[in-house]
Amino acid sequence: MSAVAITAAEINKLRQATGAGMMDCRKALTETNGDFEGAIDWLRKQGQKVAAKRSDREAKEGVIIAKTSADNKVGFIVCVSCETDFVSKNADFVAFVQSIADAAVENNVASVEALNEAVVNGSKVSDLINDKLAAIGEKIGIVRFERVEAPYVASYIHGANRIGVLVALTLEAAEAGKDVAMQIAALNALAVDPAGVPADVIERERAIVIETMKADPKMAGKPDEMVAKIAEGKLNAFFKENTLLAQAFVKDASKTVGEYVTSVNKDLKVIAFKRVALG
Repeated sequence: MSAVAITAAEINKLRQATGAGMMDCRKALTETNGDFEGAIDWLRKQGQKVAAKRSDREAKEGVIIAKTSADNKVGFIVCVSCETDFVSKNADFVAFVQSIADAAVENNVASVEALNEAVVNGSKVSDLINDKLAAIGEKIGIVRFERVEAPYVASYIHGANRIGVLVALTLEAAEAGKDVAMQIAALNALAVDPAGVPADVIERERAIVIETMKADPKMAGKPDEMVAKIAEGKLNAFFKENTLLAQAFVKDASKTVGEYVTSVNKDLKVIAFKRVALG
């Protein structure tokens, strides 16, 4: 089978996703026959530190609003994209997105489709978006929508509406909720704890760890059982870095997020969280 031609656009996309050099990205795509996900793994197996790839990085520019219902039992994140930062930083556009988020709260919508059908000042949100598109001359739209329901939901917006976070808690705890939301905004955990990390993500990480170890001359001749045991230790380090409760608390690195939450109230627990960020 002939080799797949690698385009400059594909190389640039991989560079944007990983932070690796152009030649390394070209080689990775060539070695994996153009498979984007495979190329990321190839770079990691070569020992390169690649930038975290997260599904929340979708829109280049836009405005993100995170807010809750008056009783803090339901939280919403609305991300409306645009093409330039000139528009995203415009006060009128931010207010426009805020009005859409208000409609999400007022109508307690559960999907993008329902939000587009919601009415603001007598007009459907979808019609208002089309009107705004015509007025500013840029493609805009609701590209992300998240909803969380819990006994208490905290919301947080970071970086001039570029990151929005919702945290679902078992008890009312406004200050702790904000602290945990700020943690999520800063360190972008994959899940609350290891049980929440998808099995395919764990297996992918395990495979990369084992293959990297086998390529290390220091591991030559080591029995598979030893390699597997060391790999599990490295996986534990992965969980510590990538799961919320195990991360070092950014406001006090002497304790984990889990320990901080317990120190606030022994019955307080993080149920879930949502994080949406502009790419």
